[in-house]
Amino acid sequence: MAELFDHIDELRRAGGRVAVATLVNTRGTTPRKEGAKMLVGEGGRVLGSVTIGGCVDAQVIEESEDVLSSMRPRLLEMNLGDEDAWEIGLTCGGTIEVFVEPLALDGSPDVGARMYERVREHARRGGHGAIVTRLDGPGGKLLVLDDGSTEGTLGDAFLDERFAAEARDAIARGSSRALFLESVRGFVEVIAPPAVLLVVGAGHVAMPLTSLARVLGYRTVVVDGRPRFATKERFPDVDELKIGIPSELIRNYPMVPSTALVLVAHDYKYDLPVLKHALETEVGYIGMLGSSRRGTTILRHLAEDGVTPEALARVHVPIGLDLGARSAPEIALAILAEIQAVRSGGSGRSLSKPT
Repeated sequence: MAELFDHIDELRRAGGRVAVATLVNTRGTTPRKEGAKMLVGEGGRVLGSVTIGGCVDAQVIEESEDVLSSMRPRLLEMNLGDEDAWEIGLTCGGTIEVFVEPLALDGSPDVGARMYERVREHARRGGHGAIVTRLDGPGGKLLVLDDGSTEGTLGDAFLDERFAAEARDAIARGSSRALFLESVRGFVEVIAPPAVLLVVGAGHVAMPLTSLARVLGYRTVVVDGRPRFATKERFPDVDELKIGIPSELIRNYPMVPSTALVLVAHDYKYDLPVLKHALETEVGYIGMLGSSRRGTTILRHLAEDGVTPEALARVHVPIGLDLGARSAPEIALAILAEIQAVRSGGSGRSLSKPT
């Protein structure tokens, strides 16, 4: 979702209107989930993809131009033969549905643009939300936030109540989905806080780590007590660069399941207090750069300080998957590969090898 907001910002700078195409339904197996988006600007600029390219995206771009001309949304249903289906990742022929709607980014009144801005700010503060879009009839949008507030309408108070309840369930599950309630079709798009990569230590591994993480949609933060290392010249892609005592600075960030904490300072006075605090939270991933011997020593110190074996088992040290990494960029890739595997429940094994 962070990528969507980045795309909106990029197109807003160009001004004008944008067609937002959303994959709302698939029948078959596809590498893109419901909620995948493509943005098409008035000048022909295309960002994102609703599939993995090919004939479907080309058709969506063509339809988006008509939507921008009429300023009326359109639900596209595409019946795919086996050849077309194979091209976008479906194992056989099937049907996909894409909802294309106009979005004004030039400052003129626009319900969709306003809702995206509101839910974006809510997510930045750590909140969750959902935008429900009516796919048939008179249309309409309903914004539902996890603080209990709502905005907009689908055209009927009873419908709003029913879809708001389903939106809250979708927020809890963390997945967008199409719904059919009371003979009305809608799509619930869940917006969650961006995943955070919190890096302690501004060393040579941290630099490619933040650059690669940004490509994957993470909000990146680097903290270090050394001003000479923690500079914008060394970290041009980082979202936040903080100088000070790491064990104090990390308390300003959400230590929740969507946050990954990586310690690459290789300094006991940083590592021990940071780990002690992190292991008392629900942070989703904790990894520390260093050898097995160094890791064992640090974990022993934490155990002597009262940290339980179950908590210590959460620390990944040595850090990363075994990719044969040697250089700093390779190590960074191995670290991010492990973070992704932990977050998604992957095994980290080669997909070409039998289980």
